[in-house]
Amino acid sequence: MGIKKFRPTTPSLRFTALSDFKSITKSTPEKSLLLPRKNKAGRNFMGRITIRHQGGGHKQHLRIIDFKREKRVPAKVAAIEYDPGRTARIALLHYLDGEKRYILAPNGLAVGTTIVAGPAVEPAVGNALPLSAIPLGLQIHCIELIPGRGAQMVRTAGNVAEVMAREGEYAHVKLPSGEIRRIHITCYATIGQVGNLEHENISLGKAGRKRWLGVRPTVRGVAMNPIDHPMGGGEGRSSGGGHPVTPWGRKTKGKKTGSRKKPSRNFIVQRRK
Repeated sequence: MGIKKFRPTTPSLRFTALSDFKSITKSTPEKSLLLPRKNKAGRNFMGRITIRHQGGGHKQHLRIIDFKREKRVPAKVAAIEYDPGRTARIALLHYLDGEKRYILAPNGLAVGTTIVAGPAVEPAVGNALPLSAIPLGLQIHCIELIPGRGAQMVRTAGNVAEVMAREGEYAHVKLPSGEIRRIHITCYATIGQVGNLEHENISLGKAGRKRWLGVRPTVRGVAMNPIDHPMGGGEGRSSGGGHPVTPWGRKTKGKKTGSRKKPSRNFIVQRRK
């Protein structure tokens, strides 16, 4: 796992920095764990664009990831694979009963390692345990918010959380944002840090590579006409002197968008800085 840089033989290669994919041990995915992924180009069921700047890109398949880890049978790591739909790498598990599943590959997980999930297993990298059985101060990822629903938090490349304390039926977990949140001790989490730590150092180098990923160009609001954007128009470069907003007038760049009425806000012990 590392970053590959190129000789600046072209202007785009001068700043290109891509993954070297040396941690990948298997190039073809497991067919039984694939689903078709339809490219909707940001459109909803009525054909209207609800998410801008999406469309095109290379064809992809969805990988079925086991976020619940409810299987209590030991499994051996058969391969580390690439997933085009996420920043982290995925690990192919072969269970003793013959079943195969994908999980997110933690940092340091090697092919041939045996991992298992359960309430009384060793807190080793790749094993999944309830928060009640995880030692304080240990690094975790893939955290459930509701028991049995499956991991919802700390799933992107390089992310890691930490079990800070336990109080009654809840554990205090420090999230990557710095927020400390109460989570029920029966919720499962996986030991270790999400792999592919070098993802944050990737520089795509050219606009074309962004299009391969299915991302279309973004036009600045100040470059538009007044009919198209609140910040458009004006003689020369002018934003009208107002606060930066979306095309629909909602403030951006710093305005808090979290709902104050969400019941889940009661579980926040310390807000992120």
